[in-house]
Amino acid sequence: MRHLSSTLLLTVLLTFAGTSFSLVAQETSESPEIQMEQPSEATAGSEENHKGEDLPYWTVIPFVFILLSIAVLPIASHTTMHWWEDNNNKLIVAIALGACSFFPLVYFGWFHTIVHTIVFEYIPFIVLLGSLYYISGGIVLRGDIEATPLNNTLFLIVGTLLSSFIGTTGASMLLIRPILNTNSERKHVVHTVIFFIFLVSNIGGSLTPLGDPPLFLGYLQGVPFTWTFKLFPEMLLASVILLIIYFIWDSIKYKSEAIKDIRKDKSQIVPISLSGQVNFIWLLGVIFSVAFINKNYFPEIEENHLLGFSREIIMLIMVVLSIYTSKKRDREANKFTLHPIAEVAYLFIGIFICMIPALILLESNGKTLGITEPWQFFWATGLFSSVLDNAPTYLTFLSLAKGYLGYTTVQQILANPAAEALLKAISVGSVFMGANSYIGNAPNFMVKSVAEENKIKMPSFGAYMLFSFGILFPVFILLTFVFFL
Repeated sequence: MRHLSSTLLLTVLLTFAGTSFSLVAQETSESPEIQMEQPSEATAGSEENHKGEDLPYWTVIPFVFILLSIAVLPIASHTTMHWWEDNNNKLIVAIALGACSFFPLVYFGWFHTIVHTIVFEYIPFIVLLGSLYYISGGIVLRGDIEATPLNNTLFLIVGTLLSSFIGTTGASMLLIRPILNTNSERKHVVHTVIFFIFLVSNIGGSLTPLGDPPLFLGYLQGVPFTWTFKLFPEMLLASVILLIIYFIWDSIKYKSEAIKDIRKDKSQIVPISLSGQVNFIWLLGVIFSVAFINKNYFPEIEENHLLGFSREIIMLIMVVLSIYTSKKRDREANKFTLHPIAEVAYLFIGIFICMIPALILLESNGKTLGITEPWQFFWATGLFSSVLDNAPTYLTFLSLAKGYLGYTTVQQILANPAAEALLKAISVGSVFMGANSYIGNAPNFMVKSVAEENKIKMPSFGAYMLFSFGILFPVFILLTFVFFL
């Protein structure tokens, strides 16, 4: 059954990929301004904006249903919970609801956008996440130190700093298993995983384009590589507040642990050690391919969009090198499985297709929303990033900002301090508020899945959002007053 699901997904992707070759060739000869690195520009023309205005609002219903499926099916009943645990069933739901969006989009003339989304957004998205996931799974951070509030907080600090340089996915997959292993003797662990998602899987990826997909897409749009260091004050304030909250919370939970569990934790100390270091080389290969294989360094990509896939080919080569140079026992020590990345791949094929109508309507009608101030861009980008993937949401609101300002390039925004404030708001909103739900950023789902594989009973989709609403929203309100008003 697992092979059947993989075959089904591969068939869908190959169909779209095959169709894309003719479409891309046509784009190259007829519309050179459409760039692989800037897929959102393909729908920015006046003709398609007009078509976007004609797209019915009911076309977002499949997207609502896929969100409801993720939120409700795991908790509706014991039967649905057991059914939902099988990734094959997730793929069935994703393909079925994706089809419900596919046919209306084709009818209203958006087939090109579907192909563009799958080929130039979904496939690179999954290849990048899969590469970081698989390679980092071969790096084993062994050891079992005391699961004290201080040690757990240090884990989160290291992960938060690493996220900007090896990506939120790489840092999450590298550290989630060690922190779970360290806390294996404790009963109260869920809050640690939640704060891990907040900090390591999202907010920590703020400082470089390598950290989080929205910032990488901004880099490809012309945002300088070092510009994102300007987000350090926002990241520092949010991280410090969350780390203080976590330390206090974990200290309270630590005191409520059973004495026998604390004694067991203290008696089973294993020094920290690292193995599988060769995978750092392949991880760097992925990072450098992401950073440098684009039209900024290779202008030929702008003329032949398919050359851009050399980046994904290099990533897959890094995965193959990881397979042949890693020791099997290292991944076994990590309890490594493909279940988490398969869950992301299966669900997000449906999410990427179903969210197309929502993004089209948002971009077409965005100017009527009255979003003009930095704080409005921060909250609007953030809230949409909570339920849409934050990367295309970033591009949509960047396009909205350029339209509002009357600009055509990112360089014009950066030359105007008032306009630059809008870009900061969009960047912080998309990265930070990707933590508001499991689907806001792909590593969220992966961390959740790894935790559940380790017998941690994670909150449902809705329950997790209660945590984010209660903990993150006050922090975001403070950020609004400090930075965006």
